[in-house]
Amino acid sequence: MQLALEDIEASLAKTEAVEEKKEPRLPRAGTRKRGALPKHLPRIHETVAPPNANCPCCSAPMHVIGEETSERLDVVPAQYRVIVTHRPKFACRACEKMVQENAPEHLIKSGLPTEAMVASVIVAKYGWHLPLYRQAKMLAMQGIDIDRSTLAFWVGYAAAELAPLYERLKQHLLASCRLAVDETPVPVLDPGRGRTKTG
Repeated sequence: MQLALEDIEASLAKTEAVEEKKEPRLPRAGTRKRGALPKHLPRIHETVAPPNANCPCCSAPMHVIGEETSERLDVVPAQYRVIVTHRPKFACRACEKMVQENAPEHLIKSGLPTEAMVASVIVAKYGWHLPLYRQAKMLAMQGIDIDRSTLAFWVGYAAAELAPLYERLKQHLLASCRLAVDETPVPVLDPGRGRTKTG
């Protein structure tokens, strides 16, 4: 039902945009008002001013008497980055003792991903139902060649680390007098076989 409503709303918006391009009009009374954008979002301020601050008639300097302000919602797409860790070695000239800081602990020892990267893959897979093969394609679009089996390894490794949390949550849930579950079977994509399976 939600998908059908989205399609209808998108179609209405398309029709309105086409009409507006043909015949621009002033906003009419009763137009749907948008709520204010959240205050916690960072604001990037842009000033659009005439290139010349002198009067076009008499060339006298003009002064600001007011301004119009509008806000639009923008997005910066996910940015992948590489964290390079340097561990300099220090040596004493007097006693020749060498000192180097230990490498920080990693979720996957000598592994490629940071903890944030693994968390991102897990949230996309289980929170947003984005299969690993799609995530691999999205990474490939950024020039990052990581195959699905590697992403699956990261998920499995994280699952092992989260096992104590899982056990504690399970104890807490099973201690309840009632437990509700949704066991509705649904078709799930099975990319290796090119068809769906029952989930």
